[in-house]
Amino acid sequence: MIEPIDKPLVIGKFRFQNRLFTGTGKYSSLELMRDCMEASACEVTTVAVRRERLVDRSGRSLLDFLDLKKLTILPNTAGCFSAEDAIRHARLGRELLSNLGNPGADWVKLECLGDPRTLLPDPLDTLRATEILVNEGFTVLVYCSDDPVLARRLKKLGAASVMPAGSPIGSGQGILNPNNLKIILEDLKGEDPEYPVIVDAGVGAASDVSVAMELGCDGVLLNTAIASAGDPLRMAHAMRHALAAGRLSYLAGRIPKKLYAQASSPMEGRIAGQGPKL
Repeated sequence: MIEPIDKPLVIGKFRFQNRLFTGTGKYSSLELMRDCMEASACEVTTVAVRRERLVDRSGRSLLDFLDLKKLTILPNTAGCFSAEDAIRHARLGRELLSNLGNPGADWVKLECLGDPRTLLPDPLDTLRATEILVNEGFTVLVYCSDDPVLARRLKKLGAASVMPAGSPIGSGQGILNPNNLKIILEDLKGEDPEYPVIVDAGVGAASDVSVAMELGCDGVLLNTAIASAGDPLRMAHAMRHALAAGRLSYLAGRIPKKLYAQASSPMEGRIAGQGPKL
């Protein structure tokens, strides 16, 4: 039997079949990064615009190891600690990708961090930067905390997608507060069922990806979970299959949880005399 085909993930003008987004940082080599991209089957990869150099010690460019015919680059304002800094780097990303002819020039993953120890976002600067970049024509995907009120505000400002953290960046703690994610999904999709909510940050294992997708999230963005795994290539394959399994499980609809057992075989028609002894 042929596996059922899912509808594409739509974010602004962008359409993708694979809902796993990956990052380009922390890999031990550019070759490994390239191979993990392929193993994950991702169609989107983030690149931090504020990197001082896009080349390694041998003078090789990161961009030379990305298949720009298959991948849409999502410029990322990672490492920015103010709205002004994030806005400046978003504009730089647009210019860089416009020169490359990559469609990623039209969007940005916005990060306005508020604390270097936890890398949690600053909600006020995030709101301010979102409003400005939306008005400048960017398709803005916003990294935010799992605060339902903030997520609602960001959507009203015109964010094309909110990207609540499952847990702090790079922590590998997984989905710490599924209830908040459920509220965000209920609030934002209650108004627009197709509005994309993507978990960003904190994933540590394939099971974390499945949990996010089974909650009803539209995708997962991760980096450290693959790049820093004991075997990154195997983990890239694992994340790819975990996301597909979680998505299929969500679309199929899980059975309700019950306190007591419910036999899968009918009680009628049993051989006489067989029954529970009390």
